[in-house]
Amino acid sequence: MTLLIALVLGLGSAFAFQPYALWPLMLLAFVGLCVLIDRAPSLRRSLLIGWLFGFGQFVIGLNWIATSFTYQAEMPASLGWVAVVLLSFYLAVYPMLAVGLAWRFGRDRPVALVLALAGAWAITEWLRATMFTGFAWNPVGVTLVDSSLLGAGQWIGTYGLSALVVLSAGALWLTWKRAFKPAAWVAVGVLASAFVPGFVDLEVAKPAGQTPIRIVQPNIGQEDKWREGLADEAFQRLGSLSTPGPNEDRSPPRLLFWPEVAVPEPFAVLDAQRQPLAVQLPTIPRAIQSIRPGDLLLTGGFALIADRNGKVAGEANSVFAIDQAGTVIGRYDKAHLVPYGEYLPMRPLLTAMGLSQLAPGQGDTYFGPGPRSIDLGRFGKMGLQICYEIIFSGDVVDSANRPDFIFNPSNDAWFGAWGPPQHLAQARLRAAEEGLAVIRSTPTGISAVVDSHGRLIKSLAWRTAGTIDSTLPAPRAPTLFAKLGNVIPLTLGFLLILSAIALASRRRYSRT
Repeated sequence: MTLLIALVLGLGSAFAFQPYALWPLMLLAFVGLCVLIDRAPSLRRSLLIGWLFGFGQFVIGLNWIATSFTYQAEMPASLGWVAVVLLSFYLAVYPMLAVGLAWRFGRDRPVALVLALAGAWAITEWLRATMFTGFAWNPVGVTLVDSSLLGAGQWIGTYGLSALVVLSAGALWLTWKRAFKPAAWVAVGVLASAFVPGFVDLEVAKPAGQTPIRIVQPNIGQEDKWREGLADEAFQRLGSLSTPGPNEDRSPPRLLFWPEVAVPEPFAVLDAQRQPLAVQLPTIPRAIQSIRPGDLLLTGGFALIADRNGKVAGEANSVFAIDQAGTVIGRYDKAHLVPYGEYLPMRPLLTAMGLSQLAPGQGDTYFGPGPRSIDLGRFGKMGLQICYEIIFSGDVVDSANRPDFIFNPSNDAWFGAWGPPQHLAQARLRAAEEGLAVIRSTPTGISAVVDSHGRLIKSLAWRTAGTIDSTLPAPRAPTLFAKLGNVIPLTLGFLLILSAIALASRRRYSRT
């Protein structure tokens, strides 16, 4: 019965994430988890409880992965749920480790149990985002994205927010258990602050910038993305949505944002060293037809990469900054690629088994060099994170060349109804952590303008064609997290665990 309860708690906690965002469910789930850990008779039992809790949370929260397989003709759609289950089997190891540490240092010591669980949860989430290329999707802290506690991300980062969620739930459990009277005040204070605007965001908001921007969402579904003749239709939709209205001819120069791989045609041909070859492609001249003088187009696209013999060996998932003359003034290549989505590990073996990468393309996608900033002249510096890259806390900005905002073109068209809002929530965390606005443009939504506090300024609904006209939000000074990164939540995690060990040792000493 205990194991079934652990699984149900994990399943229920998944609805604390977007799109349902029932964040109290996460607190209740962790209260229940504390009860189960406290009653576990052995380390082995506690590990199994943690694994089942994590498995339930991931198998529901990551259901959008199954949807992505329905767009891949070379693999049966049924493999989608197989992939979700297998991935959840692995990801559940990290909650299992956190729960095991909590039991090990919190036996017969409820306060130590809570401290160890919160610290271990923060550390294991960081490990999940780091090990084997990392999969950082849906950290527990993201459930605070619509509360004023989001502002704490500038100090303690995403994994620190996750520890805060666990500590809050632990305080509720300690209050119910009557094991630590001050816990009631901690629980009330934290929960109340979630509803007080700006409680943890003490910096006065700076006025929005004056640079006009337009974000284009053409509503091109993944089912149409690579069909024959789509390029002409994509250019027509993007162009019509990008063309200035009759009252905009004299407006200041603007930044125009198109989605990831906006059109299914290459923008450039590169050599093996990623340098452009003198090959004339029609894509850029067609793309700039709707750009006014002074405007800049920031568009996702792909570049073909040739080997030494001139044959296409692969491609790069890129963003191109293009002026009205058709000059590429900067390019960024995606660095954090999705395994099995954009490249196929052990390609010879898996290809022989009939498997392929989910994203169509000419061979594997080549890895880029990592976070970079592109100088856009009068418009300032732009940081880039393509799609999936934005979920990696502490790894989205070139700290040596800090940008003024982050552009996050994405293609969430194959992630069902759950993936896009979860993706946007994680982009908002990056804005709050780094003190930088995040601009998102996607083919089907959710495109958005997020200010440097992580607040959602404007957005376009999923499966809607349209534009967002706004001004570029101003950056903040580098936050504490922007300066120190994940050193902060990791230090916090280890301090919590050390505090738990000290309490447990004190209890054992007092018994002797």
